Amino acid sequence: MSEDLCFLSAADLRARIFSKKVSPVEVARAVLARAEALQPELNCFITLCGEEALAEARAAEDKVMAGEPLGLLHGVPVTVKDIVNTKGVRTTFGAVPFRNNVPDHDAVAVARLRAQGAILIGKTTTPEFGSKCLTDSPLFGRTRNAWDASRSSGGSSGGAAVAVASGIAPLAVATDGGGSTRIPAACNGVVGLKQSNGVIPHSQVQDAFGNQTYVTPTTRSVADTALMMQAMAGEDASDPWSIGVPVPDFVDRAAPRGDLRGQKILFCLSPPGRPVAADVADAFKAALDRLAGLGAELEEFSGADFDIEPIWRAINHTAWRTRFEKLAADHGADLSEAFLKQLALATKVSGVDYQQAMFDRTALFRRVQALLGRADLLAMPTLTRTALPIDQDLFGAIEIDERSFDNLRPHWFPWTMPFNMTGHPAISLPCGFGRDGLPIGLQLVGRFRGDAELLRASALFEATHDLLVRRPG
Repeated sequence: MSEDLCFLSAADLRARIFSKKVSPVEVARAVLARAEALQPELNCFITLCGEEALAEARAAEDKVMAGEPLGLLHGVPVTVKDIVNTKGVRTTFGAVPFRNNVPDHDAVAVARLRAQGAILIGKTTTPEFGSKCLTDSPLFGRTRNAWDASRSSGGSSGGAAVAVASGIAPLAVATDGGGSTRIPAACNGVVGLKQSNGVIPHSQVQDAFGNQTYVTPTTRSVADTALMMQAMAGEDASDPWSIGVPVPDFVDRAAPRGDLRGQKILFCLSPPGRPVAADVADAFKAALDRLAGLGAELEEFSGADFDIEPIWRAINHTAWRTRFEKLAADHGADLSEAFLKQLALATKVSGVDYQQAMFDRTALFRRVQALLGRADLLAMPTLTRTALPIDQDLFGAIEIDERSFDNLRPHWFPWTMPFNMTGHPAISLPCGFGRDGLPIGLQLVGRFRGDAELLRASALFEATHDLLVRRPG
């Protein structure tokens, strides 16, 4: 019974709690027990909030029994990536120098989830400051893939995706600065959305105007993603891009009603010169066939001019150098070699280089806008291959169909970074399994601020397969 509770969707849990068929205490106990049982194997938490979560669950149960008004997520468990502030709960950023950091306030997105009754059960793992696509750190070690402990969870929101995939909690707060939600979602067979810029306020980012990082939802289903969006979206004074952005009824709009007739989808397997594993290519073709079966018109587009990792890196690494240069000087011995190497690379980026990258970012936005001016969605594989080995080095070679390639980022996730820079909504959806038995993800990209429409198309695609019934061993 407890495992069944753990794998229920947030929508199902919400309905059962509201109808008094399940107690929030019963749910909290089940997910905490599962977290404690799986933590030695998966290592997806930095902090578990057992006592606090049970106390909140008891208070939630009292509200239900008293017939008081209930929030959208009343009694539903949620995890939060340990790069996002949680009031009174340790937030380490995955870094040894911050291992005892306890914020005195919640990030806006977290505060909104709590206001809707969600119960925080723990803080999930992240590499130092979310700085890479693999989830490991000197603070906690490595986080393992939910389907295969010999493989990486992806990153940087690896702990979030693993916790969701393995049935520890149905909802997870993640972040995404270059694919950090969608990469681990694809690796672990869950749904990872990077919403449009400003839809969910980012109250911690230091460069709000040039921001390309997002506080995001990770769930097992599109319906649950819509629930999280409903709770977290809406303007906040901390984020200029959020001001004036309306909040649609995500839950209603994300229902899989109708079909995709009259919709045009442009697709591309990869930018020129970027190889894709055969099993990923096969799963992508099958996904396109499902979209066509829903009535969508499909047309291929050229991936030329989308090989943009150097632009992303110039912007991102410059921001990291500005934020962390003093930290590295003071605490270098406590930080990973990969993190320090990325800071060192930023010293080669001049002010002129940075500004040119910002110009290139604008040009990229206009390219995507032009594509979406003649289509409703873009489609591409989330990753070029399934999850990497658990001991993968960020600066090591990547193996794709027994061929070796240098430079991991543009060879593994060429399609995630562009949409951080342009601000368009992009979602990774499970679309199949590789020859190694590991999940494969499809990425769909919607029009700017067309998040609700993207969720509807995603829900329709999700309904064409039965991948949700498969669980990690």
